[in-house]
Amino acid sequence: MYRIVSSKPLAENIKKIEIEAPRIAKKQQAGQFVMLRVNPTGERIPLTIAGSDAEAGTISLIVQGMGKSTKELNSLAEGSSIPDIVGPLGTPSHIENFGTAVSIGGGVGTAIAYPTAVALKKAGNHVITINGARTKELVILEKEMKSVSDEAYITTDDGSYGYHGFVTQKLQELIDSGKKIDFVLAIGPIPMMKAIAEVTRPYGIHTVVSLNPIMVDGTGMCGGCRVTVNNETKFACVDGPEFDAHQVDFSNLADRNRIYQTEEKTSSEAGDHQCRLHGSH
Repeated sequence: MYRIVSSKPLAENIKKIEIEAPRIAKKQQAGQFVMLRVNPTGERIPLTIAGSDAEAGTISLIVQGMGKSTKELNSLAEGSSIPDIVGPLGTPSHIENFGTAVSIGGGVGTAIAYPTAVALKKAGNHVITINGARTKELVILEKEMKSVSDEAYITTDDGSYGYHGFVTQKLQELIDSGKKIDFVLAIGPIPMMKAIAEVTRPYGIHTVVSLNPIMVDGTGMCGGCRVTVNNETKFACVDGPEFDAHQVDFSNLADRNRIYQTEEKTSSEAGDHQCRLHGSH
């Protein structure tokens, strides 16, 4: 059993959860993830490791309660436990001194972009971060991102905080200003990552995205996380999750992620249902 050390809200339906997992904490590198089950009969869900403390033996996960399992995970209190967690899984982020590196997080994608931004800074890069959200209330990890940035920007779709616009627009502004950008990491919703790829493509800027296909086992055995990269089939759990953005077939990725949309909605609604017969006589 893996004990939940802390569970703190960051924004609506988003929590930062610290879990005791000493062996994972010692091995984890930027870009890797874990597979966990909230209960012994539950589904396996992949979650990127947002950070770790090797001395304390803990890992941090940032969880948006969208489906049945993530809502259940976010409902667990400090001191409670989860039965299964496996990791670290996936290929770590490729880190080197690129020069000027831009780390872009959209929504909860910021939780994945953050550890890579930390690693990029340690490697000697001039780090620019762009943290995007729909509204001010959904901005997460602002202080953490700023702490590892030479330049930090917040964007909101509605203009309630920071730059009024999308992360793509802010990135385009930086490029148009004449700033030489050598590397871009973009993590967030599929449309956002696709749009970032199209912004950087004309300039030949090396761009990497972290993909989020459906996963079952996380070890390459099930084939559920197939993605098409450079017209070849790859498994995001073992070949990725990070890939060259200019080679990813985003349309195929979006189609595959919609396969179980109906079932996911039914499961989530069933989990939200509260039976009023409990306790009645």
